[in-house]
Amino acid sequence: MTRPARVLLADDHALVRRGVRLILDAEPDLTVVAEAADGAEAVELARDPAVDLAVLDIAMPLRSGLQAACELARIRPGLRTLMLTMYDNEQYFFEALRAGASGYVLKSVADRDLVEACRSALRGEPFIHPGAETALIRSHLDRVRRGDPLPARPITAREEEILTLVAEGRMSKEIADLLVISTKTVERHRANLLQKLGLRDRLELTRYAIRAGLIEP
Repeated sequence: MTRPARVLLADDHALVRRGVRLILDAEPDLTVVAEAADGAEAVELARDPAVDLAVLDIAMPLRSGLQAACELARIRPGLRTLMLTMYDNEQYFFEALRAGASGYVLKSVADRDLVEACRSALRGEPFIHPGAETALIRSHLDRVRRGDPLPARPITAREEEILTLVAEGRMSKEIADLLVISTKTVERHRANLLQKLGLRDRLELTRYAIRAGLIEP
């Protein structure tokens, strides 16, 4: 018999991981072989060539699921990735595609769609949950009709990383130590974020990060 596909599951909520694991392990062709509680741990565990598919929550500490997917696309280009999120967000759907993800599944319908999304990803086929597909296609066609560009990334990957850590309440020195950069560089990135996003302080940065799906409220 063909062995089950080996899945890495990354989410910072243990209860979510437990529920998703129950869904996947109930299938004969899928098995969860590793779990991660943040994006950095997910990247480290997914380096193992035994992992066939990484299911990544978008909003995680240390690295978001999008950041982890980008890094994994670079270090393990053959690995399939799937984004699992509570946010039905057009911008983050396109960001997931740019990051190399094979699919975008809402947690609210994971019991219905996740298994098929995993199988599609492993076959090298894209998957988006049916409820979002119509809305995204309509939105895309409206943009084309108006001559508007597709949603652009408002901030760089490094700025997004720092924004996530700031929103988690980490101080500049702690962020500098985590990212192995200087405190001065952290402060410069934070100033750039405030200017680019038209925000005033840490509280507004945190609210933006919640709305953007980088952290959960």
